Amino acid sequence: MKILVLFYSMYGHIYNLANEIKKGAESFSAKVDLKRVPETLSNEILEKMGATKSQEQMKDIPIAKVQELSQYDAIIFGTPTRFGNMCAQMRSFLDATGSLWMKGALVGKVGSVFTSSATQHGGQESTILTFHTNLLHHGMIIVGLPYTYQGQMDNSEIAGGSPYGVSTIAGVKGERNPNKNELAAAAFLGKHVAEITKKLVS
Repeated sequence: MKILVLFYSMYGHIYNLANEIKKGAESFSAKVDLKRVPETLSNEILEKMGATKSQEQMKDIPIAKVQELSQYDAIIFGTPTRFGNMCAQMRSFLDATGSLWMKGALVGKVGSVFTSSATQHGGQESTILTFHTNLLHHGMIIVGLPYTYQGQMDNSEIAGGSPYGVSTIAGVKGERNPNKNELAAAAFLGKHVAEITKKLVS
């Protein structure tokens, strides 16, 4: 059972969630690869946006190639929110998957999505839901974050997360890191995807 956690992260929030998702999936004996989609911005622009430090932290994470996706039983996609949609880097990568679609290479594979936004109501749910259309076009089986993750019921603090998938609130300046609830949700999702995937590939 092979699972790919495929993500784009500018300031490290999605990367932090990706690591927890990987741990969760590995706790259910899945073989998990962590990979990034290619960057579309120049180093000069990333520097102006204050993203060079986080990019340095991720430099050893391999860049994914489109054809590699068919090698996995499940793919968990991570993208920050851009005006209620996925980021351009992820969009560009998915737009290049036409050859996989032609072959039906992802049909029947498990797909799940996680995200981040600057504010509590900054488009987390719409980003995941609109991402799902891409997975449906590829014939993937969508797995969200069920309410068996009890952290979704906790209203004691501001936190991301919905039945559609895991999310975190980054803050308008990227100053907020994922809290314990969000990280626990990420680990739960990773394990949940692994459990579902094992049932399908058995």
